[in-house]
Amino acid sequence: MRAEIIDGLSRPNKAIAPKYFYDDRGSRLFEEICDQPEYYPTRTELELMRRHGGEMARALGENCLLIEYGSGSGRKTRLLIDALQPAAYVPIDISGEQLEASAAQFAAAYPALEIIAVCADYSRPLELPLNGLRTARRAIYFPGSTIGNLSVAEAGKFLRNAARLAGPGGAMLVGVDLKKDESLLNAAYNDSRGVTAAFNLNLLTRINRELEADFDPDAFRHRARYDAGAGRVEMHLVSLKAQRVTIGGQSFEFSDGETIHTENSCKYTVDEFQQLARSAGFEPRQVWTDANGWFSVHYLVVPA
Repeated sequence: MRAEIIDGLSRPNKAIAPKYFYDDRGSRLFEEICDQPEYYPTRTELELMRRHGGEMARALGENCLLIEYGSGSGRKTRLLIDALQPAAYVPIDISGEQLEASAAQFAAAYPALEIIAVCADYSRPLELPLNGLRTARRAIYFPGSTIGNLSVAEAGKFLRNAARLAGPGGAMLVGVDLKKDESLLNAAYNDSRGVTAAFNLNLLTRINRELEADFDPDAFRHRARYDAGAGRVEMHLVSLKAQRVTIGGQSFEFSDGETIHTENSCKYTVDEFQQLARSAGFEPRQVWTDANGWFSVHYLVVPA
């Protein structure tokens, strides 16, 4: 974490990877974001899971090993598990506190289900500690719109890693946010209660606590807006004055108005995402979208 953040702040255009949002407070704030009226993705995807979870489960097949990237609170996962009844469940999350709490809740709710929780950065290649567990197929579940946090090139690399992990005949079920009216997108990332702003600024508090830094969060503000040309929402922390920040004895200068780029949220058309999936080694088999065309869930298969 220290090396990546120092590297990101040393660049001409300062940036920090969004995976560092998710300490315990950041994870709780993100769950709160999901309940804001402006934030359509969670409720839209939940409705898709309620309507089509049975179809998704039939596509993944009985006795599969369900591997979830970014397990979070697991609201959507429960709907899938109830329909799927997998042989085992492997939640993977970078936030150890969130993962421990979530895995305990799943163990209580599904006492007969084998659960193998893995605290790891799923954006990198993974080897899973399965201890000889054999199932009919591996099925990766990646709900939400988190794949949009990656650039198109990064998403392609990520999907290639996922295809390798799933293996020949394996599958992936992935949530993808779709391109839509700019006003809806800007409202979703600038909720009226300021929860997204608090989530963004909490990143500085975490860095202060864990890396001996001296950021003043009050000297930065949240900014998020949709860039139609790039097809993505960009989230930044904007310095409100000229200032110097130190991390573990290393100094970084900020000019008034300079930003730290903290997140992208890329939006796709269905065709754009399916083309990206094909280039990464998947074969798109089915897609479910809501009536408004705001969100999509894709079923992808690795050719045997």
